[in-house]
Amino acid sequence: MYPEIEPYDHGMLDVGDGNRVYWEVCGNPDGKPAVVLHGGPGSGCTPGWRRYFNPDAYRVVLFDQRGCGRSTPHASEPTTDLTTNTTQRLIGDIELLRRHLGIERWLIFGGSWGSTLALAYAERNPERVTEIVLFGIATTTHREVEWVTRHVGRLHPQEWARFRDGVPPPERDGNLAAAYARLLNHPDAAVRDKAAADWCAWEDAHARVSPNHGHDKRYDDPVFRMVFARLVTHYFSNAAFLEDGILLREAHRLAGIPGVLVHGRLDLSSPLESAWRVAQAWPGSELIVVDGAGHADAGIAQASLAAIDRFARRG
Repeated sequence: MYPEIEPYDHGMLDVGDGNRVYWEVCGNPDGKPAVVLHGGPGSGCTPGWRRYFNPDAYRVVLFDQRGCGRSTPHASEPTTDLTTNTTQRLIGDIELLRRHLGIERWLIFGGSWGSTLALAYAERNPERVTEIVLFGIATTTHREVEWVTRHVGRLHPQEWARFRDGVPPPERDGNLAAAYARLLNHPDAAVRDKAAADWCAWEDAHARVSPNHGHDKRYDDPVFRMVFARLVTHYFSNAAFLEDGILLREAHRLAGIPGVLVHGRLDLSSPLESAWRVAQAWPGSELIVVDGAGHADAGIAQASLAAIDRFARRG
């Protein structure tokens, strides 16, 4: 990874609906433009994302998606309305930010949920995209949500049983993401806090592929737990507010855009099948499978960085 750097510019962009989005720019002001789409939804854009880019070659734009990180209003607040927090609104926010910064076209880099958002944005605005690098690929379909909230429990049965038992018995056989979303909007703060802790404990469990996989310390922060759980369940229970399967059906619109998809063979959170399907539907894309890697291991980071470096020389 490249050394740590600080932004040379930052601000808050009014994107409408009462939302203000935090953004920052790092690297070379005259470099190749790139935008980072963080995961979650709700993880926020942390400084580590800056280190994927050669600061001499890239002008890197990072931002916190609606409701998380330094953007306002914050989804950790129970009064924050999420009805205008949708994939379509996020795509609009990205375009507003691009125009605000005077950028014509840019490379997109995203991981996990960020890969869903990247595909949705690029398929809507292919003329604005120079290249795409994605890792931990997901398209957030109903099938994928069912996998991550239910079927992957076969590999972590004890942890999944605790996760399932976090919702009332009548709802345990239904849409678990929707059930948790309701709990996270409960009028009782204790109910909301327990639901956030239960959801994040399950996130921590299904990301684990080896005994060496450490606990994600972000989940120790009750504010992060709440914003993350509220936004993930909001998007998961609505299958990302996308027509099911649309990202695969519209992937032909990416033809001519160079793309690299990096995925761990042992990714339990988002099985390799999803990345393979995207690669099959996207003419000219390259799928790199990292053997022995999970959702976001060191091998994933190395392969992603190598692809970004390669595109820096593309002009």
